[in-house]
Amino acid sequence: LGAHVVLVGRKAEKLEKTAGEIVEDGGSASWHSCDIRDEEAVKALVAQVLAERGPIHHLVNNAGGQYPAPLASINLKGFEAVVRTNLVGGFLMAREVFNQSMSKTGGSIVNMLADMWGGMPGMGHSGAARAGMENFTKTAAVEWGHAGVRVNAVAPGWIASSGMDTYEGAFKAVIPTLREHVPLKRIGTESEVASAIVFLLSPGAAFISGNTIRIDGAASQGSRAFPLSKAKPGQSRSYNGFHRAYLPDVLKGQE
Repeated sequence: LGAHVVLVGRKAEKLEKTAGEIVEDGGSASWHSCDIRDEEAVKALVAQVLAERGPIHHLVNNAGGQYPAPLASINLKGFEAVVRTNLVGGFLMAREVFNQSMSKTGGSIVNMLADMWGGMPGMGHSGAARAGMENFTKTAAVEWGHAGVRVNAVAPGWIASSGMDTYEGAFKAVIPTLREHVPLKRIGTESEVASAIVFLLSPGAAFISGNTIRIDGAASQGSRAFPLSKAKPGQSRSYNGFHRAYLPDVLKGQE
């Protein structure tokens, strides 16, 4: 897309490192430390970016955080923390980018969801937030379409990323077996998610709005009434277009 990337997050060290990697690879990037759950901070952030860089053409809402827990054991503080990160923060960012910039110039927004289509047992707080973000995506696409703003979402399934190494115990033990529940019989890559996001932001998707692309190898379409066949070696090849991609330790030796 040839865009200048403005990174936003809470941890300055990570932001600075990532911006440096983008520049090192020939891109253009800057960063701002901000808690997107803070309404006034988000308003100030968007105003600052506009003052420094001009109109905002694209927004990718990919903030997220959750932890494995059954609904009965999630307290109010934990539930609200996940919802504020995975839903409220994205709403605040999108609203301010629209009000301060895209309402005048148009643009494209892509929101990050997750595989929550059949419920999200063990992560009900995240499932509720992601489902809310999908509905927000559809609503914003209708309300903001008159201004030339497109709003879409991507819903990754099981993707190989460093985040997999943060889980412990029984949940971590399940990760290497997940591929058996995917019709394509493999785990997805970060590059496959990024490619879908870039497409939705691009002019090639100029007439696509209010939709969600599921990046899950058809895992969300399965049925227990139709058992999956055994994998045929090499039939589904991963796309690895990102040279800095990291294979989590929990999956090493699985390919």
